[in-house]
Amino acid sequence: MKFELTDEQTGFAEAITDLMRASDSVAVAQAWASGDTSSGVALWKRLADLGLTALVVPEEDGGLGGTLVDLAVAFEVLGHELAVGPWIESAALAPQLDGAMVTAAAAPLAPYAADAGVARLLSGTAGTTHASIDSTRTLTEVSGASPFDPASLDRAVLACAAELVGAGERVLADSVGYVKQRKQFGREIGSYQAIKHQLADVRIALDFARPLVFGAALGEVPVSAAKVYAADAAYAAARTGLQVHGAIGYTAEFDLSLWLNRIRALVTAWGTPAYHRGRVLDHLTGTGAV
Repeated sequence: MKFELTDEQTGFAEAITDLMRASDSVAVAQAWASGDTSSGVALWKRLADLGLTALVVPEEDGGLGGTLVDLAVAFEVLGHELAVGPWIESAALAPQLDGAMVTAAAAPLAPYAADAGVARLLSGTAGTTHASIDSTRTLTEVSGASPFDPASLDRAVLACAAELVGAGERVLADSVGYVKQRKQFGREIGSYQAIKHQLADVRIALDFARPLVFGAALGEVPVSAAKVYAADAAYAAARTGLQVHGAIGYTAEFDLSLWLNRIRALVTAWGTPAYHRGRVLDHLTGTGAV
């Protein structure tokens, strides 16, 4: 079967991309990390006006009636452009017709609520707030949170996997651009075979991850398998990106670090790799559903 995005899906992805770039989403993320959420909230409202939070709400309920493929398309862009705020919670876990910014804890997949200082907590009582490896979010302990149904949780996992693919693609693109202009010993470092091979391995990993994400959206692939592979591919992109950039990749002043830390956070968000590998094993052995 040959799978291709529709013109509408491509157009929606382009609309999100254009809006985020026009709003300088990197500067928005930097401000959000510093505690100034005003520009992030403003960008959120513009994206919500596109229908992003109501994307998968049925048309009869006032939403856009989008599919899970539409959701994956949107979240890949959000990952690529470094969206801030609890998008997974507000557009996938508990889609919001009014564009509201909400957050939730959903143990065991998400034991903490992200950005509870900015977003409305759906249920439970907020407790201690902790910093995340991703400086663009905080994690808040929640007691007494109501459970979510399996379909909602799987949407959140799918959105996280798609966001990982998008973030991995951005790191790879930036890394390829960097090695083409960075010179060492009179040569562009991208001309060295060792670097070419590392970047090629990342390209292959992401190219295998994306079909799994869309396969999960179509119900053909276990969503846990998509999350595991997307996490592995994005983490490979992050490791390779850091290696080819050298020491500057660690610095907070360099944009790459925002994506590196986002990927590190998303790898274990909405279920750790061990958790999802366990679900895949249960599915393969017939001892559980994925």
